[in-house]
Amino acid sequence: MNSKIRIGIAGYGNLGKGVKLAVEQSPDMELVAVFTRRDPSSIGLDLDKVKVVHVDNAKDYVNDIDVMILCGGSATDLPQQGPYFAGMFNTVDSFDTHARIPEYFNAVNEAALGSGKTSAISIGWDPGLFSLNRVLVDSALPNSHIYTFWGPGVSQGHSDAIRRIDGVKNAVQYTIPVEKALRAIRNGETPELTVRQKHIRDCYVVAEEGADKEEIARQIKNMPNYFADYDTYVTFISEEEFKEKHSRMPHGGFVIGSGMTGEYKQIIEFALKLESNPFFTASVLTAYARAVYRLNKEGQTGAKTVFDIPVGYLSPKTPEELRKEYL
Repeated sequence: MNSKIRIGIAGYGNLGKGVKLAVEQSPDMELVAVFTRRDPSSIGLDLDKVKVVHVDNAKDYVNDIDVMILCGGSATDLPQQGPYFAGMFNTVDSFDTHARIPEYFNAVNEAALGSGKTSAISIGWDPGLFSLNRVLVDSALPNSHIYTFWGPGVSQGHSDAIRRIDGVKNAVQYTIPVEKALRAIRNGETPELTVRQKHIRDCYVVAEEGADKEEIARQIKNMPNYFADYDTYVTFISEEEFKEKHSRMPHGGFVIGSGMTGEYKQIIEFALKLESNPFFTASVLTAYARAVYRLNKEGQTGAKTVFDIPVGYLSPKTPEELRKEYL
């Protein structure tokens, strides 16, 4: 009997490639198939036993895959793909449009409950690990002020949203913390900050030949949930400059909490510094695939978030090993 968790990947961009690497580093997992909207023959894999299948044929693999890791974008892919795949498979996804998470949860939850499957939604580092940190701060320091800063670095979701605009050939968006605000909070100040006072959004766009650049910039700056509430800068560059200067995907960020216990000021800070945003997100998704598999084996179905999943379920180690090594 095969004791490894059988993984499928839906979507093979940067995130999907990162999941492939993460699965290869997980001795309790194996990659069974990659599902793509492209011509399967165009996807080159260096693994002989892994199938590359058109996404329309995913339904033929319900008995071969324990967890499907969804690697599409949040703007247009996951709202459809999340409920669709949850109707057939245990799933993990990185849906990151914060304002729409409640409705997305409900849609995936309904599909997963109907199929008897388990789906972890909005997994990654934010939403995801940073979400956990915010709850930890709020729980340990009641009435605390909690601040989240992202960057400096590339936001996959925001970059993907720009690339969906007509006339855009390629694009990248850098989220940059406003240094003045970050410095004040680390000093223990507790200002009320708008999103505009916390971050700048800096966009670099390669436009299709003949595209209306002014219209592209207007659509970016007015895009709800992504750019409309921020100081957003749009710079058009050549494809050559894009490849030379903007091919890497670093990111990171901070969750900082400030509160009082009696007369004593307490500050908590969690930080990430990532050389590759998609590859780190992929590693988090893969760890949660292990948790989803375990939860479903226990009979827990429906949609789950990081708040519902015990952290020990993410680890390949036994509870005894975790208590001995990390507690």
